Amino acid sequence: MQHEPACLRGTRVELLQKINNWVDGQNRQCIFWLSGLAGTGKSSLICYYQSTLLTVHRKRRCLGASFFFSRGGGDVGHAGMFVTSLARQLTNNIPTFRQHVCDALIGHGDITSRPLREQWRQLILRPLSKLKSNVCHSSYILVVDALDECNNEYDIRILLHLFAEVQSLESVRLRVFLTSRPEIPIRHEFYKILDEEHQDFVLHNISPSIVDHDLTILLEYNFKLIRDECSMDASWPGEEVIKSLVHASGGLFIWAATACQFVRDGKQHAAQRLDTILKSSGSESTVIAPEKHLDEIYTTVLKQTVPSEYTDKEKEESYCMLRQVLGSIAILFATLSVYSLGRLLCVPQEDLGPIVEDLHSILNIPKDKTQPLCLHHPSFRDFLLEKSRCQEICLWVEAKHAHQMLAEDCIRLMSAVMKQDMCGLKEPGKLATDVDTTRVEKYLPPELQYACLYWIPHLQQSSLQLCDNDQVHQFLQEHLLHWLEALGWMRKVSDGILAISSLEAQILVSPRFVLYHRSAIEQAPLQLYCSALVFTPENSIAKGQFKTYIPVWIQRKPKVQADWSASLQSLEGHSSWVSSVAFSPDGKKVVSGSHDRTVRLWDTVTGAALQTLEGHLDLVSTVTFSSDSKQVLSGSHDRTVRLWDAVTGVVLQTLNDNSDLVELVAFSTDGRQAVSRSSDKTVQLWDTVTGAALQTLEGHLDLVSTVTFSSDSKQVLSGSHDRTVRLWDAVTGAALQMLKGHLGWVNSVAFSTNSKQVVSGSSDRTVRLWDAVTGVALQTFKGHLDRVNSVAFSTNGKQVVSGSWDRTVRLWDAVTGAALQTLKGHLYLVTSVAFSTNGKHIVSGSRDTTVRLWDIATGAALQTFKGHSDRVNSVAFSTNGKHIVVSGSWDTTVRLWDTETGTILQTLKGHSDCVTSVAFSPNGKQVVSGSHDKTVRLWDAVTGAVLQTLEGHSDIFIEVAFSPDGKHIASGSSDRTVRLWDIVTGAVQILKGHLNTVSSVAFSPDGKQVVSGSHDKTVRLWDVATGAVLQTLEGHSDSLILVAFSPDGKQVMSKAYDRTVRLWDAATGAMLQTLEGHTGWVTSVAFSPDGKLVDTLSWSNNWIVEGKTKLLWLPPDYRATSEAIWNRKIVLGHSSGRMSFFEFHEGSKLISE
Repeated sequence: MQHEPACLRGTRVELLQKINNWVDGQNRQCIFWLSGLAGTGKSSLICYYQSTLLTVHRKRRCLGASFFFSRGGGDVGHAGMFVTSLARQLTNNIPTFRQHVCDALIGHGDITSRPLREQWRQLILRPLSKLKSNVCHSSYILVVDALDECNNEYDIRILLHLFAEVQSLESVRLRVFLTSRPEIPIRHEFYKILDEEHQDFVLHNISPSIVDHDLTILLEYNFKLIRDECSMDASWPGEEVIKSLVHASGGLFIWAATACQFVRDGKQHAAQRLDTILKSSGSESTVIAPEKHLDEIYTTVLKQTVPSEYTDKEKEESYCMLRQVLGSIAILFATLSVYSLGRLLCVPQEDLGPIVEDLHSILNIPKDKTQPLCLHHPSFRDFLLEKSRCQEICLWVEAKHAHQMLAEDCIRLMSAVMKQDMCGLKEPGKLATDVDTTRVEKYLPPELQYACLYWIPHLQQSSLQLCDNDQVHQFLQEHLLHWLEALGWMRKVSDGILAISSLEAQILVSPRFVLYHRSAIEQAPLQLYCSALVFTPENSIAKGQFKTYIPVWIQRKPKVQADWSASLQSLEGHSSWVSSVAFSPDGKKVVSGSHDRTVRLWDTVTGAALQTLEGHLDLVSTVTFSSDSKQVLSGSHDRTVRLWDAVTGVVLQTLNDNSDLVELVAFSTDGRQAVSRSSDKTVQLWDTVTGAALQTLEGHLDLVSTVTFSSDSKQVLSGSHDRTVRLWDAVTGAALQMLKGHLGWVNSVAFSTNSKQVVSGSSDRTVRLWDAVTGVALQTFKGHLDRVNSVAFSTNGKQVVSGSWDRTVRLWDAVTGAALQTLKGHLYLVTSVAFSTNGKHIVSGSRDTTVRLWDIATGAALQTFKGHSDRVNSVAFSTNGKHIVVSGSWDTTVRLWDTETGTILQTLKGHSDCVTSVAFSPNGKQVVSGSHDKTVRLWDAVTGAVLQTLEGHSDIFIEVAFSPDGKHIASGSSDRTVRLWDIVTGAVQILKGHLNTVSSVAFSPDGKQVVSGSHDKTVRLWDVATGAVLQTLEGHSDSLILVAFSPDGKQVMSKAYDRTVRLWDAATGAMLQTLEGHTGWVTSVAFSPDGKLVDTLSWSNNWIVEGKTKLLWLPPDYRATSEAIWNRKIVLGHSSGRMSFFEFHEGSKLISE
């Protein structure tokens, strides 16, 4: 409950009745907006109304929940805690609501970190919609005060539209009672909400006579309290004085409340204080602006805190301290307690306490000194910081100077207390979600959290000029990582990214460091000292400044890029492949559509997820923004095109195309038309306002794969599986041009900004540039190694970007045709690319489920490491102690590496297709490889010569393993068989029984049995001598990844994509143990000599782990496609063809005892 005095009985009678009529009314007006100027009594009225809901009206009208915004009030200064606060209150106030909220939390465990709209839907709207109508007989009211005090205009706009959604509830009657100042953004949003969904009332337009009546009651009530407390005469202060005070208030209730509190605080001097107010208020004939009345009362209150008998020096010291304290409170971005404020300002409590205690009429001062203190009313902030209003120079606070002082106080405090592992965890992989908030609050008390969050905003609001070796520079050199660690524990990394970006040109460290490692810092803040520094480019400032923090237990570190590449950050969140991406024209957002049926909006600066738009019933095939960045258009296989509000996430329009699947859409420049393609070979034009179909463009001879508008909206461009690009008149539907030349499907087309050129990408692996007027081919860009999925022009038309199945994004010079950059990083095919409006950034979407942002203006070319030129599929250690690793790749080669130096020892060539599996013989002298060319090859590990080529498998995927005596090879294949080969004679034995691909094979220690795992979800044991099936082990619910025998051969271990490891009795087939709880696919397990499963190094869910202990987070560019482990060494193969070599000491801890 907010600290506002409630209305007195007998005041605001007509307005309160109007509100009750609205609550009880049967119309669709679910919002009551009470607006009014500062000091007109909005908060007092809403507090009073809330109290009536808790008492007299409970049978008909019940309080559902309330939230009182307050700028600079911490959690109530923004909307971050808004929905969860309402949900918590609703669980206490509405029967059966709690269970539905619990169900939502179970189904969406991370809902509290999701965007506002998603929280509202899952925690408020859906649980309410599930209530039975016979449970709720009353009207429930959500009370929301001072919406204008929310510090984020974007959130204000969202909330207003969310409030309007409550009218859709049928089983429960919910109303939203809202107050705010009549700010322009709020007024504009109400214009967008239907009149029948809200009722408005302007408080400052009430008749002056009614206001004066209510003020008289307020003053008489308070002066009676003062008379009683001070034992004063019953006639004091008298009717005429009350009239004078009513006049002096200028119709402002905050003036009256402040005056009464000021007089009351005077106690035995109450009468003198009243005289002071009357003298400072002028005569009744004087007509002054309402704010002048406030200025006078505030000046009077402040000057009374400094005794007149002080010397001039004592007065100056007192006023200086008063300005420091009040100025800080006025400009704080979040409230602090007296204790925390004192520690931040470095003012002793014995000095701060008396100052604060004299200001009860201006400050709300809790009895509990650990609770935050705040201004009674925001009008005091305006008075104190505006020189034209605070005309006493000894009281006026110069805002820029106050911000500078607070910034310096924040830096001083952080420098004094922050250090590595400030929460004392000593676990490098400790997740932020696993650390209790009480522990975080213990080591990061409120004043330190405030300093971490707001030192840069204070710096920006000051007049301080940054320079080398100043306080800011020294802080960043010494404490940058500590500050980022603190933000990680506070779950405020995005705030840090925004802050750093705002100072990018002036500070030591580029935001690239934080952007690239954002996911690691957010998940496990201590990875700053591990993952972030290990994988940061060698020549970066951050690496040079902080490399001494890298823990000694990472004995061997991988080779990394020398400089930052063009890859800014990887946006993770979709659960299936990303099919389409686009920048908003204002460059502030990226939209992505996915096969997971959702559309997501991202912040381009921080990478934070802004909205998840749900509603499509099938995969989303394309997304785009309107020209004003305010709307998003999405097309889906559910045969609909949806128009969304990009701020609120509301569906504005659903366009249905019943002819066939809608797959690609684009807006006209004015947003009034959309174009889509259907799989019936046609292109459809739509009116986005009415949803009406305008034109059907026919002419293509095969499936239309891509469509778009010209920038002037006069033409439509389409590409088709018939290998042509066609231009159409958007008004008449007439065909203008047919561009021929591609030798494969045309998958993507785009206009240049001036509509004079066209670019197209094709399955023939080329990008072609055309003259849109003449149809002449201008350029053919060659370089992609697979089909081109997406193309786009830069805004100035000088560059073209393309994305391909070869997993690369390529940048081309549109004039010369030269290849400018090849951007690598995606793990699977690139589905969509787009330029930002300023031409400096590219966004790409991929089948790897990520969205990537690239900085093409500053990113250095990727360093080329010697090794494979394509994805590494398999890696294996030699077991003879010579520190050699073998790898197999999509580039068709097998390579041998020295793990000590990372150098290539041999490149074995001979396979004609990608190599899927490799293994060493027990003595390390031979290597076996399996390939998509359907052969198994035996190689001499020293000379590289081919010893045997074993043929017989009839399908591509092949896994291989050596027998313990090195005389036999087992191979499993997509042809569903296991084959046993004699490496001397080449003789083969075929083991049949599996119903799907054989994904893993292994020999028993004595070589008498083979175990195989399959995509048919079974494990089978075979007799090597006879080929008979000994056991079929069933229990896994997904495809097998790995199988192995225990050292004594008595047990079998199996690991599957169901994220379980199972232990079986090899003799009986009985399941002995199931290990569950892994959050990812653990890629390696091991047996102890006594046959028990033990923890081993592995990689799981983007981490290098030891058992379930997380050691090192792997950024997207270092995610493994294969791995090999030997003792404390781990080698990872990557999609790029790169190999990474690691070695870890045992007993890994961030900080040694």
